[in-house]
Amino acid sequence: MFDQDLQGELITVDLGDDVIAQVEVIETGREKVGAGTLPFDSIAKAISKISQVIAKPIQEVKPTKATVKYGLAISIEEGSLVAAVVRGTGKANLEITLEWENKPVTNKVNS
Repeated sequence: MFDQDLQGELITVDLGDDVIAQVEVIETGREKVGAGTLPFDSIAKAISKISQVIAKPIQEVKPTKATVKYGLAISIEEGSLVAAVVRGTGKANLEITLEWENKPVTNKVNS
């Protein structure tokens, strides 16, 4: 969705609870990036939902350990922050590692 060569600009976002942060926003040419302080809640909701959608199938296969890496590009559309899953490294949008451990069988000895 986003070209990695697009220019980004730092904007001020409100994380809630009086916490302000700087976030790099990708300029898509559709809307001016510098838009004052914007709420970050739409990005937080996107991260939460993406994580839930990814976690469900992982929980179904019950790995001993799971690692998921994904990148988000943040842009402004209609005056609000919008998140898009973007290419992180290589050709993958998501990098998922699942591990299973074989638990050793314990022999019970009757005493």
